[in-house]
Amino acid sequence: MSLAYSALVIVAAYLLGSLSFAVIVSRVMGLSDPRSYGSKNPGATNVLRSGSRVAAVVTLLLDAAKGWLPVFLVRVFGARHGLGEGTVALVALAAFAGHLWPVFFGFKGGKGVATALGVLLGISGWLALATLATWLIIVAFFRWVSLASLVAAAFAPFFYVLTAGVVWEMHPGIALAITVMAGLLAWRHAANIKRLLQGKEPKLGARMKA
Repeated sequence: MSLAYSALVIVAAYLLGSLSFAVIVSRVMGLSDPRSYGSKNPGATNVLRSGSRVAAVVTLLLDAAKGWLPVFLVRVFGARHGLGEGTVALVALAAFAGHLWPVFFGFKGGKGVATALGVLLGISGWLALATLATWLIIVAFFRWVSLASLVAAAFAPFFYVLTAGVVWEMHPGIALAITVMAGLLAWRHAANIKRLLQGKEPKLGARMKA
């Protein structure tokens, strides 16, 4: 029975992750499709380029929530159904994968920064806080959201592993899931990395040419 429950929650996490809130929020608020301007990435940073800070904030919160909710629910209620930390790790990856490859939007999704943060929050509030603090520090100094996302993602697995036994009990599956998410996030930022190296990456608040 636990195997059936595990498969069910993993699929549910992927479907929830597949809700591209950048597109949904933009449609509801009468804004242009974020896939049609700027970086063409359906994420909060690109929605901000539409000029609507409200839409960007709502997108950010909802994208984070869809990563947090399934992980949180499995951590809180999973044990009674035989779901352990291994399922938590798979649910985390499923929600993140849903954002990257959303079944409802032609498998063309965003880069996963907000969703990854939501996943980390579901795993541990302290882990999410440390990762978010890293992101904020880099943004404050350099104003490159992409650079901040890359650095924060790179540090997240180290935060989890290095504080194991002090803040939480480490589970290899969760450590691997966080590492895989960091790798996928870096891969989805390949174009940003190229622009950073060329000095062409737009800074926070700047409008990006199509």
